[in-house]
Amino acid sequence: MTKIIKMNSFDFEENELKEASKILKNNGTVVFPTETVYGLGANGLNEIAIKKIYNAKGRPSDNPLILHINKLEKMSEICYIDYSLLKKIKILTPGPITFVLNKKDIVPNAATGGRKTVAIRIPVHPIANKLLKMTDLPIAAPSANLSGKPSPTRPEHVIEDMNNRVDMIITAEELKYGIESTVLDLSNDVPTILRPGPIPPEKLEEIFGSIKIPDFVFGKVKADIALAPGMKYKHYSPDIPVILIEEKNNIEDEKKIILDEYKKRSNSIVLGYEELEEFYKKNNLNYEIISKRFEYYKISVKLFYLLRKYDKISENIIISGIKDKGIGIGIMNRIRKASTIIR
Repeated sequence: MTKIIKMNSFDFEENELKEASKILKNNGTVVFPTETVYGLGANGLNEIAIKKIYNAKGRPSDNPLILHINKLEKMSEICYIDYSLLKKIKILTPGPITFVLNKKDIVPNAATGGRKTVAIRIPVHPIANKLLKMTDLPIAAPSANLSGKPSPTRPEHVIEDMNNRVDMIITAEELKYGIESTVLDLSNDVPTILRPGPIPPEKLEEIFGSIKIPDFVFGKVKADIALAPGMKYKHYSPDIPVILIEEKNNIEDEKKIILDEYKKRSNSIVLGYEELEEFYKKNNLNYEIISKRFEYYKISVKLFYLLRKYDKISENIIISGIKDKGIGIGIMNRIRKASTIIR
């Protein structure tokens, strides 16, 4: 039986987290909020605890996990890192970014999908950070959803997926970003984005210089190896078809494709933008406005919520794309992975 606790992210007592910390120390499982999505946590140094994560999610065992710590000083305990790199990482932490580095032997292969690297993150969310401090262990915590489904960003989502699969669920308010952390591989000479997210490439270039963004980030090729979460396997997908209309240079071309897809399907919902609302109304489309098209952070917060919402009440989701720039790269990465058809 899962114990469910509701907390206020910015007004809670440390005592409220004592039971959760004890569960983690005893190799149990706890779901907790982060600034990105809800995480399914367990002791990242214990193989038995780690296997409970994979079992709860139905996650492939070669899909690596992210180890969460509460402060930068603990990074050197689980990975090899030089001081010059540590100074650059410090600029971005705590926050919604994960770093991939060569692991030390203390990290079991079960946490890394059998690879020699480990993914490490320091969340800034008050509940997550305090829980990590109290537990004093690296906590492995992928998104707390059933494998392949949209990540949970609201209490009802995480309870739906994880109730009776974990020991405890801690819920809080709507999360800040709504998509998973940026994953930056620092294990090679050229820093490489393995998963785009809330920290955009432009910011990373300011700190690390030239960075590499592989074609699989944009959906141009498929990643054959899961070097980081979200790379190799199907992710973020509702059970119903998602039809992505990539942003077109000519808006009239985009409108034509939206109408074409809508007319040949029944019980569809169009997830769109304020700039096209008159078009949706004029053509009697069933729609919901996400935000204005350039409001990327608003889109990221609502994306997984809307995919889950209409998975229950519609037969098709039609969604328009945005530009591959800034955090938009991360949003489009998620939408492309969730999509059944891309036009």
